Amino acid sequence: MAVLAVVVVSLVPPPPLPSAPGGDKLGHFLAYFVLMAAAVQLHGGRVLVAIAVALAALGLGLEFAQGALTSTRQFDLRDALANTLGVLAGLALAITPAAHSLVRLERCLRG
Repeated sequence: MAVLAVVVVSLVPPPPLPSAPGGDKLGHFLAYFVLMAAAVQLHGGRVLVAIAVALAALGLGLEFAQGALTSTRQFDLRDALANTLGVLAGLALAITPAAHSLVRLERCLRG
């Protein structure tokens, strides 16, 4: 559902938001970071690399789609770069104790 939400939000007309320097790129970074961080919680090993590649490709593909399919958005290679950096940052969680934080939280909640 989260991936579908990113696809939809990427292709519909952008909402009127106050402009902040770099705010758009931060949004791209955070969206793809959250997607990849969620994958880290659910998967491990080579599957994570495949998911990371797929998410980076999705981000680049959506940038092309914005330029080709919409009149309210445009292709921006810097957005694709922010998406990819978010994916890489999320993937980096796999080598930290945060990789399984949701599993630990679930165990604690079960008692």
